[in-house]
Amino acid sequence: MNVKPSSLRQVELVSFAQELIRLPSLSGQEGNVAECLSDEMRRVGFADVRTDRMGNVIGRIGSGAGPIVMLEGHMDTVSCGDTTRWRFPPFEAAVADGVLYGLGAADMKGALASMVYGARAVLDGGADLHGTLYVAGVVQEEPCEGAAIGQLLSTEGIRPDVVLIGESTGLQIARGQRGRLELKITSKGTSCHASAPARGKNAIYEAARIVVSIELLAPQMASDPFLGKASIAVTEISSSTISRNAVPESCVLIVDRRLTGGETEAGAVAEIRSMINRDGVDASVGVTEYSGRTYTGYEYQAHQYFPCWTTPEDDKWIRLLSSATSHELGYRPKMGRWEFSTDGVYTAGVAGIPTVGFGPGEERYTHTPEEQVSVANLIDAARVYARFATEALTRAQD
Repeated sequence: MNVKPSSLRQVELVSFAQELIRLPSLSGQEGNVAECLSDEMRRVGFADVRTDRMGNVIGRIGSGAGPIVMLEGHMDTVSCGDTTRWRFPPFEAAVADGVLYGLGAADMKGALASMVYGARAVLDGGADLHGTLYVAGVVQEEPCEGAAIGQLLSTEGIRPDVVLIGESTGLQIARGQRGRLELKITSKGTSCHASAPARGKNAIYEAARIVVSIELLAPQMASDPFLGKASIAVTEISSSTISRNAVPESCVLIVDRRLTGGETEAGAVAEIRSMINRDGVDASVGVTEYSGRTYTGYEYQAHQYFPCWTTPEDDKWIRLLSSATSHELGYRPKMGRWEFSTDGVYTAGVAGIPTVGFGPGEERYTHTPEEQVSVANLIDAARVYARFATEALTRAQD
């Protein structure tokens, strides 16, 4: 079975991707995209479409006793920033020379459109499905990956046999990623009038010593043969003072720590604590907590630790995805990993569900004013999604 959508289906797919891009959907403001996604799922023939209390959208095809396959992506985007830096307006969804431009084109509204139309190709193929195909669009992945998909799977009582995440891979296979930890370091000082700074202790100066130590620590971080080198970066600094002419009594650093294979939350925190003690700085360190409110009004909290994960190269789902790509696109896909973090931190890292990555677009365009995805990529991704799902749900797995 070669999945080759008709030109009409291709036009519909691209039009749907444009429609999604034209709807702004910052994290916490995904309501219009969720409605659009739900409507399109119903229009193309999904058997059931629901929205959970968080605002996640999940559509179902089939209900057999066989495997459960989930195609998953997020509906939210980061901010477009300064719109004058964009070659095309971020919400115009312009197509030029076979490329679709706009905020969310690569991250990841294009992939959501490909998933919906991949599912439609499964329906059009008329195969007798022995299992169930879900397509899920989740909220607030950008600020807190894994939280929404975890809530969805828990609320819906679904345990997929495999989750395919459509984050950008350039139509290659991603089978893992480093973990992520957000740390808060608070240095303590003694406030006094800034005209006589020697009377107190400047918390910013104390924090500066920590910043230098972090910079020196970065090149010494552990590495993994597949996941690569761990990393650490100070991403935010703020201070607390009673006045601009008073020495600050506290200073807060937010640190992004990427974890490679073999590293743990406890180990990463202990490493920073040891560094602080060595420097003789009066400071505390801990993992941040994220507080979110979704567009439905649902409030939640999440601990900002996201484990790394790896799916073995010989895993049967990896092999099936590789075969589907070879059959549909004519090449054997490369095996790699994502540099950034994805919802795989929950599906694979926490729940232990086999997770694979395959998506249209290139990682280098995400979170940039050059965000784009080729129209050919969207169509090819839909073909691979359709074959992968059809093969998974119509033949016995080894």
